[in-house]
Amino acid sequence: MSIWIRYLLAGLLACFSLSTLAADIAPLQQRWAEIQYQLPDNQKSAAFEALSAQAGQALAQEPNDASLLIWNGIILSSWAGAEGGLGALGKVKEAKSLFEHALQVDPQALQGSAYTSLGALYYQVPGWPIGFGDDEQAEALLQKALVLNPDGIDSNFFWADYLIDQKRYAEARTALLKAQGAAPRPDRPLADEGRQAEIRARLDKIANR
Repeated sequence: MSIWIRYLLAGLLACFSLSTLAADIAPLQQRWAEIQYQLPDNQKSAAFEALSAQAGQALAQEPNDASLLIWNGIILSSWAGAEGGLGALGKVKEAKSLFEHALQVDPQALQGSAYTSLGALYYQVPGWPIGFGDDEQAEALLQKALVLNPDGIDSNFFWADYLIDQKRYAEARTALLKAQGAAPRPDRPLADEGRQAEIRARLDKIANR
């Protein structure tokens, strides 16, 4: 499986309640979940491209809104995953810049999801000379995300996924079980269903390790 498809399947952050989001973030979040978890793979790239354009228009109006910066990065990353190949690297680099900008504006925005998103990029993107991947950076960022959101489904899921990548299976199992036990989000049933399926898949993957 290519790194981009893996990144797509991991998904990026569906963890924040619509009631806590600004009005222009909520439709982006909802549409992202529909594309990520409901559309067939051959329709995802075009759908994420359209959503990225919508998100970019919102960001143009509020260029220093940390939540919009984060969601623009999430959508770009997901689009890269759907598109696949080395051609997607440019989108991932742009997403990295958006997450870094969000951290400069407000590192606590969306419960520190810029840390989680950026950390996920660092362990899933290839390292030099192809990309900017760096496992040490990934671990540091994911740990910062857990400080801000210790019980979150996504902060724990991505930490677990990183640990699997590092073959630290016992620690990964603990983090996956914590993610699995995260409080359900009544206004995010599709996101919860998709993430919980990913958690079960990871637990199955490491069951005998």
